[in-house]
Amino acid sequence: MVDPFVIETVGLRKTYDGVEALRGLNLQVPAGSIFGFLGRNGAGKTTAMKVLLGMARPTSGDSRVLGLRPASPDEGVDLRRRAAFVSEDKSLYDAMNVDAMIRFTASFFSRWRADLEQRYLRAFELPRRAAVKTLSRGMRTKLALLLALCRGAELLILDEPTSGLDPAVTEQVLQALVAHVADEAMTVFFSSHQIADVDQIADHVAIIDQGRAVVAGTLDDIRSSYRRIQLVFDGDAPERPFRAPGVIRVQRTGRVLTIVANGGAEAALEEARALRPASVDVLPVTLKEIFLETVNVED
Repeated sequence: MVDPFVIETVGLRKTYDGVEALRGLNLQVPAGSIFGFLGRNGAGKTTAMKVLLGMARPTSGDSRVLGLRPASPDEGVDLRRRAAFVSEDKSLYDAMNVDAMIRFTASFFSRWRADLEQRYLRAFELPRRAAVKTLSRGMRTKLALLLALCRGAELLILDEPTSGLDPAVTEQVLQALVAHVADEAMTVFFSSHQIADVDQIADHVAIIDQGRAVVAGTLDDIRSSYRRIQLVFDGDAPERPFRAPGVIRVQRTGRVLTIVANGGAEAALEEARALRPASVDVLPVTLKEIFLETVNVED
């Protein structure tokens, strides 16, 4: 039976010098998905990626990536053959030119895809003879992505893939990822501070805060579970606590009372209507707003 999850963690913990970077992280990344991993700086995203790649050992808990244990020496080697990683700093050998960097990388992977190499050289307009050290940030990102996509990996893990890129290059990178997943048997797991990028291409999302996944699921299900209820009164909005399950925030501004609810919009709406407002509107909530509500960040 094929495992439906390419990545699965249960109660994953990691402590550095007495500081808990991961505090019981539970994740399930379905095969063939584009999975967005969101969180503030220091939330534990990079630590989680290091543990998943076998670059750091967990303090406790369990993880499986492609059915393998990253912390196992033998299984970890196999994992790193089957999974590709592109770090935020896009580590490359500056002394080489583009063609030498590609040839050097290809020599390590028996499943290297020469057809994809040619496709992405053309699509990304990479200059073969240019020295890596002369490449712009956007070109470095595209070269790093080519090296990851052509090696025949089943899983691509990306740390801030579009950080610092201009909108045109960002769009090119995102569309390349979407097209690659559609054409090839690959799963993409990527962290990002660019919520709009996650919203554009991800089909599954997890929001991590203080080392735990506080929201996780399909992007459609997450969006549909949150609602903003806006009430307008003839006079000042009443000062009354809401007891409906799922209410995560109530804000009063003059005549307007705004309620944000997760999974309990119907009960909250019924309680709100009992206050006899002049008008009631039920509005969707964006992924950015869900993120800000979840990690208690002021917009």
